[in-house]
Amino acid sequence: MWKIVLTVVLTMASAACQKPASQSAAPLQTITFAATYQPENALVHIAVGNGYFVGEGLDVRLLMHTFGKQALQSVIENKADFATVAETPLMFNILKGEKIFVLATMVTSTTNHAVLARKETGIKAPADLLGKRIGLTPGTTSDFFLDSLLIANNLRRHDVQLIPLKPEDMLDAIMAGKVDAVSTWNYPLTQIKQQLSASGLVFYDRHLYTETFNIAARQNFVHNNTQTVERFLRALIKAEEFAEKNPDQAQAIVAAATKIDKNLVREVWKAFTFRVVLDRTLLITLEDETRWAIREKLSQHTEMPDYENFIYQDSLKSVKPEAVKALR
Repeated sequence: MWKIVLTVVLTMASAACQKPASQSAAPLQTITFAATYQPENALVHIAVGNGYFVGEGLDVRLLMHTFGKQALQSVIENKADFATVAETPLMFNILKGEKIFVLATMVTSTTNHAVLARKETGIKAPADLLGKRIGLTPGTTSDFFLDSLLIANNLRRHDVQLIPLKPEDMLDAIMAGKVDAVSTWNYPLTQIKQQLSASGLVFYDRHLYTETFNIAARQNFVHNNTQTVERFLRALIKAEEFAEKNPDQAQAIVAAATKIDKNLVREVWKAFTFRVVLDRTLLITLEDETRWAIREKLSQHTEMPDYENFIYQDSLKSVKPEAVKALR
């Protein structure tokens, strides 16, 4: 059974893990990228594996985490230059006053989240979650999706028992009966579904929530490194084009880079749309989640930020103008 490794530094030196630059080329610029083992990070691993970052003059060193909230924290603490992260941790940190820019969304999905339940606990439908122990990862998309599913079924947070869990601990928790259900994402989602088999139920709702997985950086880093940001985004766009044309090869690269079984990578692949864009999906979701955080008193902030001030469009416009859509 695959277990996600806790936060480790994975240095991918250009000579070993990326295609070498010519001897006459200028020295590579070293940047640290806080990434995750999640399938949403596919374009990152493809860009590294195919040498696209090196082709743009970048020596990318990956600081690996189990989920995006941790990766973003590395950027906030100035341990990394870029991070991959879903919009929920971005929202909470912006509300706390962190000076972050979103540079692009690189993945969206409407089926990467679900609540999985054990039938033996008496759960047959989402409404049966009333009073049940539900594992979630606070402050992440796991938290928001669960709340959305509860509200859609006339329940609220206080109607269930919320059990904080890291995503890598959810499988053991539900199999051991420590929780009745969990709210999570892939890969744990598919692994738990496989383990529960006929004894489990999975509650998806593609109409409730669209996940965005994004590239974020500190605002001062972006202002001081605009050319670096453009080169970084160009490498990801090359990875997007490769993944679209060569899905089998792309999946093999991701499996090798993350040491995750290729069958698992292949099984979840279709849940995602890999596109480097900036559009209103991100802005709408950030605002929806802010209203949720204020309503549920998950933040001391009580006013809606102007999120357009936290979305940096210039670099992606310079690299691929058609990828930038109207935010309003």
